[in-house]
Amino acid sequence: MQNENLQIVVSPGNREGQKILRLKGPLNMQNVFGFQAAVRAENSSVVILDFTGVPFIDSAGLGALVGAYVATQKVQRKLVVAGMGSQVKTLIEMTKVSQLIKAYDTVSEAEEAL
Repeated sequence: MQNENLQIVVSPGNREGQKILRLKGPLNMQNVFGFQAAVRAENSSVVILDFTGVPFIDSAGLGALVGAYVATQKVQRKLVVAGMGSQVKTLIEMTKVSQLIKAYDTVSEAEEAL
């Protein structure tokens, strides 16, 4: 499973200026560059990363997620995560990344909160 490709589908959010990047597959060393490119290409003021389809992230994926957060902050945009599974949530909390990146249970919750 960890060597599967990561698919990213971009769609508009419910509000103007919101984009949702729906990820499907693991976020790991083999595919972080595609993830980074997709986040960099997005110029919306609010980016919601839908992790519902992400069963696993490794340290490279975690680093890419933090890098994406920092990059969006530098240009005064918001990046949040929604729909994290148990493995992803545990890693985010254990590494204290949860103190940096706001997480929501669902994409709908994220859209409403932002």
